[in-house]
Amino acid sequence: MAQTAEAPQTGGVLKFAVVGEPTNYDCHAQSSFSFIHAVRPHYSTLLAIAATDAAKAPTVKGDLAQSWTVSEDRLTYTFKLKPGVRFHDGAALTSEDVRASYERIRRPPPGVSSVRAERYADIASIETPDSQTVVFKLARPNNAMLLNFASPFDCIYRAAKLAEDAIFPQSNVLGTGPFVFEAHVPGAQWRGRRYADYHDKGKPYLDGYTALLMPREQMSRALAAGELHAEFRGLAPGDFERVTRALGKRAAVQESQWVCATVLTFNTAKKPFDRGRVRRALSLAIDRWGGAAALSKVTMAGVVGGLSRPGSAMSLSEQDLVAQPGFAKDIETSRAQARKQLQEAGVADLSFTLTNRLSETLYGPVGDFLVEQWRQIGVTVRHERLEPRAFVNILTREPPVFDAALDFACDHADEPNLQFARYLSYDRTPANASHHIDRALDNLFDRQSGEAEVRKRRELVREFERRALRLAYSVPVLWWRRAVVTDMAVRGWHITPSHYLGQDLAEVWLAR
Repeated sequence: MAQTAEAPQTGGVLKFAVVGEPTNYDCHAQSSFSFIHAVRPHYSTLLAIAATDAAKAPTVKGDLAQSWTVSEDRLTYTFKLKPGVRFHDGAALTSEDVRASYERIRRPPPGVSSVRAERYADIASIETPDSQTVVFKLARPNNAMLLNFASPFDCIYRAAKLAEDAIFPQSNVLGTGPFVFEAHVPGAQWRGRRYADYHDKGKPYLDGYTALLMPREQMSRALAAGELHAEFRGLAPGDFERVTRALGKRAAVQESQWVCATVLTFNTAKKPFDRGRVRRALSLAIDRWGGAAALSKVTMAGVVGGLSRPGSAMSLSEQDLVAQPGFAKDIETSRAQARKQLQEAGVADLSFTLTNRLSETLYGPVGDFLVEQWRQIGVTVRHERLEPRAFVNILTREPPVFDAALDFACDHADEPNLQFARYLSYDRTPANASHHIDRALDNLFDRQSGEAEVRKRRELVREFERRALRLAYSVPVLWWRRAVVTDMAVRGWHITPSHYLGQDLAEVWLAR
């Protein structure tokens, strides 16, 4: 439902649900929406992405940056900071805070985790010619740099605090965002109050917010009962129907495609998944088109696509997609090919374990679907469902012990550098859960990343995607659809294809 233009009202406390809880308070170590929704309102980033709908390309805007320039050779990015920005403890923001934060992201010191370090591997140096200017010098062009600087996880920290203790952000919240940290009650709630000295004058409009930390079933009941203003991630079909029916005319619905997919990952360090023929056969057996029709009725998953969000600027056309192994609409022919490849590999009686998150609204049904798909080519699969923390521990254990795992791939924007990073060789990125090494993919990634001409870049992107889908180290199963229901009182919030965006709440207000 489109919102009409109105003059924002001030005051009120926004109450919304977060299904999950931050594991610690450090933006640079996180990749979960539960962190972003609870903690992001306390922080600012160098750049941000303006609210867009699913049909538009992401638009970069300044957050702490007042302006910026990019050199003609695309190797120098110069940012001028907004004057007068202050941290919540009163300290003035300077270029040194930005430099220190990005040095921590790209070269994390001992004890610090940085899950996006590889995105800044092309930075050769960071300079601060004066207190309000930051200069990033790159070793080679990178088409994604402005979108990288707009990542909602790239919170800017106080350099002085980092110098005292590199892990300060893990257990302390100190930013320049629209809301000051008030309290975290584990298992119950996270609270923030309005920062009167916020750098975007006149904002935020809210007096504060309360993020109620609760399981999905409790969230659905509370939202349907009108006890919450919103749940900003997105509802599964059953919850969506229940909430909209209960709220009636008070339900404000916004929908979008989603830069999120369920991804099947094989442990290439373990036989027989070290062989491309075996992995490809298991992908060939999946009826993604039939699965999309069925699963979209009960889960968020329901869109067939390759490595990029279907319909985005660099995604494969349907004609090209159906030519890739595992994406043809003639599933019987694909399954015949799958059986033949398993027989040729000497594993016609293959059995293994699919490790999955414990989830009844998304991962569980998709996992059950995969088990049934493989049964139809004679493969026996045990479906192992673990609590999220246990699942992550299994997926990241060294050396890897799982057979195959069903994970997610979510990003803050449509951009091949973001979507393709998990397919880089294991020694280049921690995002690679399959542990494969593929220098040909690495080379294609680097070439497309720096290619300025759109047509040539698209050709390299296509070549990368075809190789990745053929070798099937990790393969997308289905992409997601996003449906968010808020109370009609909530204004100024706009859905985007990413549930990581638009969550600083600076422009959100409550109509009374």
